[in-house]
Amino acid sequence: MKIVKTIDEVRRQVKEWRTQGLTVGLVPTMGYLHEGHASLIDASHRDNDRTVVSDFVNPMQFGPSEDLESYPRDIERDLQLVEAHGGDIIFAPEPEEMYRKGFSSFVDMTVLTEELCGLSRPVHFRGVCTVVSKLFNIVQPDRAYFGKKDAQQLAVIRHLVDDLNMDIMIIGCPIVREADGLAKSSRNSYLSKSERKAALVLSQAIALGTDMVRKGEKNCSVIIYAMKKHIEAEPIARTDYVKIVDSDTMQQISTIDRPALCAIAVYIGSTRLIDNFFTEDV
Repeated sequence: MKIVKTIDEVRRQVKEWRTQGLTVGLVPTMGYLHEGHASLIDASHRDNDRTVVSDFVNPMQFGPSEDLESYPRDIERDLQLVEAHGGDIIFAPEPEEMYRKGFSSFVDMTVLTEELCGLSRPVHFRGVCTVVSKLFNIVQPDRAYFGKKDAQQLAVIRHLVDDLNMDIMIIGCPIVREADGLAKSSRNSYLSKSERKAALVLSQAIALGTDMVRKGEKNCSVIIYAMKKHIEAEPIARTDYVKIVDSDTMQQISTIDRPALCAIAVYIGSTRLIDNFFTEDV
């Protein structure tokens, strides 16, 4: 188990594994790993002979007023978690290694990136698509693992792989939650004690929407109204969005008459958190 810093190092190691006939899984992360990431590493360790975990805070997916500089980092802690869950390599490059001087090539997408977080964070998915494409080219994994908490990201990456004919299986893994329901997130570390308590409004709203769908409600505006009302009852919560979209296209729908994603983004103080549920999982 080791940390590697360069693209050449990763490629050499993967090539050696390939000569032994071994399969390779990739878990792309931005570090500051928690139990949600651990579940992805567990899945890769189960499915593949070797697992690469990328640990890279990608500057390209942060807007100018977002939290790039303050995003939590702890590589030694990450190393312990990856080793404990069966990972074989952490790829932790510096930004200059991934985006060398004169870098000017990007991977972009339309339609799926124009709603939800793509609407709130205009540069975000261009950065995600570019860095994930680079990681796929560097590691050339058999399988790559992403959490369903970032549901739009998962849909975007699946579409990217299909559009560009990449021979990679994309595996979506369930949301991992705290005992009280809050979805695991590296950004939870930003929350004060009172904010942490207030943040439960996200999982409560998700539970409310899930229950309405389970009981047969199909009118999206009715579900969204109830969820927003619950969130806005929390004084320090500020809703970015509550939307129901087609699971494949990420476009808003008015009636749940197909597989759909109900996604929310909420500011608790200055911290932006997301959560969601898929109607087909209800």
